[in-house]
Amino acid sequence: MINSILHGDCFEVMKSLDEESVDLIYLDPPFFTEKTHTLKNRDGSKEFSFDDTWGDSANYARFLKDRIEIMHSLLKDTGSIFVHCDKSGEHIVRAVLDSVFGSNNFQSEIIWSYKRWSNAKKGLLPAHQNIYFYSKSKNFKFNRIFKAYSETTNVDQILQKRTRNEKNKTVYAKDSFGNIQYGEKKKGVPLSDVWEIPYLNPKAKERVGYPTQKPILLLEQIIELVTDAGDLVLDPFCGSGTTCVASKLTNRNYLGIDQSESAVELSRERLKKPIKTESNLLKKGRKSYLNVDSNALNLLQGVEFNPVQRNKGIDAILVEQFEGTPVLVRIQKPNEPLADAISLLKKAMETKGSKKSILIQTEKEGLGLGLIDSIDGIEIIETLSIQIDKKLTT
Repeated sequence: MINSILHGDCFEVMKSLDEESVDLIYLDPPFFTEKTHTLKNRDGSKEFSFDDTWGDSANYARFLKDRIEIMHSLLKDTGSIFVHCDKSGEHIVRAVLDSVFGSNNFQSEIIWSYKRWSNAKKGLLPAHQNIYFYSKSKNFKFNRIFKAYSETTNVDQILQKRTRNEKNKTVYAKDSFGNIQYGEKKKGVPLSDVWEIPYLNPKAKERVGYPTQKPILLLEQIIELVTDAGDLVLDPFCGSGTTCVASKLTNRNYLGIDQSESAVELSRERLKKPIKTESNLLKKGRKSYLNVDSNALNLLQGVEFNPVQRNKGIDAILVEQFEGTPVLVRIQKPNEPLADAISLLKKAMETKGSKKSILIQTEKEGLGLGLIDSIDGIEIIETLSIQIDKKLTT
């Protein structure tokens, strides 16, 4: 039964499992959204769906408690449970977990933070979900994970030992001669309860088209935090099988359960050939994406615009549109022929469907200097320095 995906209601299936046999339970249950969630796979050949309508909070709470009580019996004394939720039902989930596991075994409320796309609804853009971390006992397994220091961290904070003075204030430690004491080797900053892990973008190879699919990177971090190689991980609502795939990739045993036949089939297929999308954002850092020349963008001071990163043809998009299409802006680069700048901006206009764009000319020499002020929907604007130079030389 280990390392398999089982079909059925986890309430019934879990009754057949041995008590105190599981090291970690992760569940991403229905969120009490009162909706039916539907999504198609990448080529549109299959549709995945699940019902998340309950009528009232009492029905939802009863559904969860009946199943979480069984999960409690399946966990080893050293085991932990992580329950995924959002604002729709987090208050219910927390109350159920306190009731079954005891508030004294609450360990953390993890905030999974990510960037999202535009929000058409009135109100703040939702950009996080909650994961409640409870242990079976105080004897739970825990592996410390360290992250890189912040860019603003002072080097002394890394090198020097810290202590508390007579006023209980944290200070750098010194020996009896007043010499600085160096601390032990430091691996980084211990993992906090706010996790910035990118949401799966629509083009990610890992994405399979299942509603609410979570990134493997998120599950790997949970698994590595509270289990060791060879431990057993259970996902009672396995959906697309992400937890099981992450377990396999981290050398853990796994067991998935889902009442949807299509979800079970999908999970089994993913496990045959796991695909994980690596995050360049996590590998290289957020700053690696910032390649717009801030000095060049200063030329747009006083104009409302959105800077564009990682694009050869565009540096910015104006907030104002022209005939319902975006107005693209390109700033001529140092030593770049004006013809090249026009060509790149023209290609971007074709791709983005722009009817009017602006090229800011920064070089004194270029194609048609002083002769061209527009070409094929591109308005060419000379910088002030070029205009002054022309006034002084004519």
